[in-house]
Amino acid sequence: MPDARLGLSSHEAEQRLEHYGPNELGAVHRGGPLRQFLSRFSNPLVLVLLFASTLSAAVGDVTGAGIIAVIVLLSVTLDFVQEYRAERAAEALAARVALTAHVLRDGVVRELPFSAIVPGDVVLLAAGDLVPADGELIEARDVFVHQARLTGEPYPVEKQASAALPAAATEELTPDSASAVFLGSSVISGTARLLVLRTGPRTLLGRIAGTLQRPAPPTAFEMGTRQFGLLIMRFTAGLVLFVLLVNLLFERPLLESFLFAVALSVGLTPELLPMIVSVTLARGALRMAREKVIVKRLSAIQDLGAVDVLCTDKTGTLTEAKIRLERHVDIDGNESERVLELAYLNSFFETGLKSPLDEAILEHREINASSWRKIDEVPFDFDRRRVSVLLERDHQRVLVVKGAPEEILRLCAAYEATSGDTLPLDDAHRERAAALFEQLSSEGFRVLGIAWRATEPTRDHAGVSDESELVFAGFAAFLDPPKASAAGAIRALGESGVAVKVLTGDNEAVTRHVCAQLGLPVTGVLTGADIAHLSEEALQARAEECNLFCRLDPMQKNRVLSALKARGHVVAYLGDGINDAPSLHTADVGISVDTAVDVAKHAATLVLLQQDLGVLYAGIREGRRTFGNVMKYIMMATSSNFGNMFSMAGATLFLPFLPMLPMQILLNNLLYDFSEIPLPLDEVDEEDLRQPRRWDMRFVRDFMVRIGPISSIFDFLTFYLLLAWFAANETLFHTGWFVESMATQVLVIFVIRTRRNPFRSRPHPTLAAAAMAVVATAALLPFSPLAPYLGFAPLPPLFFVALAAILFSYLLLVEIAKQRFFHHQGLSAVH
Repeated sequence: MPDARLGLSSHEAEQRLEHYGPNELGAVHRGGPLRQFLSRFSNPLVLVLLFASTLSAAVGDVTGAGIIAVIVLLSVTLDFVQEYRAERAAEALAARVALTAHVLRDGVVRELPFSAIVPGDVVLLAAGDLVPADGELIEARDVFVHQARLTGEPYPVEKQASAALPAAATEELTPDSASAVFLGSSVISGTARLLVLRTGPRTLLGRIAGTLQRPAPPTAFEMGTRQFGLLIMRFTAGLVLFVLLVNLLFERPLLESFLFAVALSVGLTPELLPMIVSVTLARGALRMAREKVIVKRLSAIQDLGAVDVLCTDKTGTLTEAKIRLERHVDIDGNESERVLELAYLNSFFETGLKSPLDEAILEHREINASSWRKIDEVPFDFDRRRVSVLLERDHQRVLVVKGAPEEILRLCAAYEATSGDTLPLDDAHRERAAALFEQLSSEGFRVLGIAWRATEPTRDHAGVSDESELVFAGFAAFLDPPKASAAGAIRALGESGVAVKVLTGDNEAVTRHVCAQLGLPVTGVLTGADIAHLSEEALQARAEECNLFCRLDPMQKNRVLSALKARGHVVAYLGDGINDAPSLHTADVGISVDTAVDVAKHAATLVLLQQDLGVLYAGIREGRRTFGNVMKYIMMATSSNFGNMFSMAGATLFLPFLPMLPMQILLNNLLYDFSEIPLPLDEVDEEDLRQPRRWDMRFVRDFMVRIGPISSIFDFLTFYLLLAWFAANETLFHTGWFVESMATQVLVIFVIRTRRNPFRSRPHPTLAAAAMAVVATAALLPFSPLAPYLGFAPLPPLFFVALAAILFSYLLLVEIAKQRFFHHQGLSAVH
């Protein structure tokens, strides 16, 4: 058993990590790069193509078989490299905000990631920490643990140190054990040392991970892209069956017809979509990191772009969180050193998570607490909204209570006058105290009530029942100035279609004062007391119109978020405290900060490295930019790509030969994929960043119906020119249409990528260069040494003149149709 003062040695910890494995639940082990690369070949379409290539080689077409195999290999490699780099970038970002614990190793306290903790480690715990593994407390001081995730009990449970060290990890640990704590629970107050007994899948949470670690439900964007994929697959299946049937009826070679149908399905399948989504999200995450926003789950970027309601606390977000204790007054409003002393003693001896108010009180180091000894504590909770400490000096014991003024006054039966006398707290003095509280609040002060009571000299335990018949000492009043950047960020968020709603535990007067200073108009106010009496339907209606929610407990915050979501809003929640964890789970996008407690950071999907609404505003714009670039690819796939494949299927009806060879279709697909790789780099027009962006399958379907057929019109025009003007044989037809197909399919990105006139919205230079390079490659291939192997022949110069006219007409018609489409959608194109 390790020494509780020294912990494990580094060597022993390494051995145990190798034996027990990392302390992780449900970790996805994808294997090394080679294994991931080979897994790409499990795609059914890839397997069919490789089988077809082998079959071609077996019947003597070794050249065609080799070209198909090379194209498939290049396509798979292209997809793998891009997505692998994106995954590594995302993992590196997530590691920046990984949860850590303070662990004793070699007698030194080290900050280690949860995954490095092994059985036998000694972990130091404090208020706000997540418990990193299962084990027993070997030291504990006023420790309360929230373990609702395991037991369902809503209130914190007190834990004590084990009477004797456990001999081994084989002993059964149960949540009702007074000394056992478990992975998945959090420390509400106190300090402790934990001897780790079980890690990873051997923990209690690990054994029931099948029910508690379910993957998050798919987001609207994930469901939308899935629906899009299914839509394209249905079209693919129909066209492939149609092509096979036509070729069989015309008694064309079976192997060639089969290869053509398979290649056609590859051309239609949006196989690049997962890679485009992954790379775009990863690049979005990197750009957000530069804006000081770390993304823990990539899909949250899409959700952030769709957010139309931001719920946030006041302290640290709207205010500087540089709280100062400005006044400490008695019931008559006179400055009182007695109030300051009692407030200091309470904060000094409190073992719970120190709030900014505690830190402000403790700045007054002129108070000497050395003559006092702590006996016990009643930790803070969000139902009572107060904390009490039982102290002793000179054989006299006193309970010092600090908390929400309304709660403190309700529990008081007497007050301490300026003279030091203790007098009954009659109705007149209650009203005087309430009026003083309201005055301080209206002036922008955040206020705490301070009270005390003497107890029996022999009392060694304090409980909630002792918080009665108190003596009111006075108020501690704090100032937290509004954040200079908050007013501009709130205005920018409003202009971007994001409504800001303030959810706070503070009172209405203080919150109104801050909102007035920030220029945030108050449209309506709901207090926790109001919410307690509202039905879910009534709360939904009120939550829609109100933007100020005061004196809320954690569950009431959660109800507000659920009400807003029920009204169809995409809701983000910004919080950093223990009490924010439920709301961070409930929100569509949970946002915390790097300095937040572990519980909040664990629950959040985004972590701000700077607690500033301006940073969040930049993140929201990045989410919309990422969404916009993914939609560009989808709109491409539903227009020119789909149109070209439709033309290919239609051409089988009247051509005496296949309109394009299978290897040429695959080469077309490979070159097209290459041209779209820089799409995640592209900028998005300002008008597309001004409002929340949501997935709309109807929009995608309508765009496909309006724009897709235009491509087929010009394809059939090309067919006519090749056959009637150039008297093209099979090889020349394949070559001419391959070049025209590539040019129209790739260059239309310059029209589709923007609602504006294409000349007023410049693409990213890399995207433009890639597109032009691919078109140039397609035009030069027929004149290259590879032409005979690819089934190409040199094209006459006049063809390129006709091609230029076709391209100009096609792009012009698409631009006109695009503008009419957006006008019909209520999104007028910008010129």
